[in-house]
Amino acid sequence: MAVIPSNIDLVAAAQPPKKRGAVATYVRRHPTVVIGGGLLGLMIAMAIFAPYLGTTDPTALSPANRLKWPSAAYWFGSDMLGRDIYSRTIYGARVSLTVGISVALLSTGLGLMIGLVTGFYRWVDAVVMRVMDGLMSIPAVLIAIALMALTRASLENVVFAITVAEVPRVTRLVRSVVLTLREQPFVEAAFASGTTQIRTMWRHIVPNTMATLLVQGTYIAASAMITEAILSFIGAGTPPTIPSWGNIMAEGRAVFLVAYYIVLFPGIFLSLTVLAINLLGDGLRDALDPRLARRL
Repeated sequence: MAVIPSNIDLVAAAQPPKKRGAVATYVRRHPTVVIGGGLLGLMIAMAIFAPYLGTTDPTALSPANRLKWPSAAYWFGSDMLGRDIYSRTIYGARVSLTVGISVALLSTGLGLMIGLVTGFYRWVDAVVMRVMDGLMSIPAVLIAIALMALTRASLENVVFAITVAEVPRVTRLVRSVVLTLREQPFVEAAFASGTTQIRTMWRHIVPNTMATLLVQGTYIAASAMITEAILSFIGAGTPPTIPSWGNIMAEGRAVFLVAYYIVLFPGIFLSLTVLAINLLGDGLRDALDPRLARRL
């Protein structure tokens, strides 16, 4: 005897589970987030497990094996001192990612605090933003070079120099967002209810700047990695004893015509990492934009 399903059963069958296809839908709508995040995740994993992925000590010298072309013994070849380019490239990811992530976190944190203050207090804005405008008129690379010329070569000083160059851009971005948000009805309502300015900033303004800062932070990380490579390439970045992609390419510059692979492989890894971060930033910008979200 056939069982006739009830109306409740028909409705339940017609409605798929809420989470069914959610991942596939997100991938379809935001493929750049998935591609960029996946590629960046591989680079981070490579940096974390560098001691296990590297074939030899990246600083070990072997003059008898200098300038060996890529082979089974030296996957990416060897440099003028016989050091394994593959191991040095793997370990170089640690330096570049450390600089990129550190500069992104420090510059967005400092820029957020300065931007909040300048956006709320006009007398501070008149002074601080003129200083920021002056710093923004100078290319970030030149500021970093000038600061590195006053200090000794170290990873910490490289992070500090690039952070100083990036803070003005974040400050101006946060200030523009704060100036827009403080005129919104929900902020005016908070003031009318007697909420203090500090509480209003942290409860109503800061949460509404997080999406913008997140996207900006990805671009800063990519820019910081390129700046670090430039500084190391011209000898104003990390010490030569620290394997970084910029140092490796700088050392291969002198023998580029006979051993171009020394510059090629770290350059490829640097390009892929920067591409991954930029793809992730573009995807997050689209995913966090409510206007685009309504359109998709």
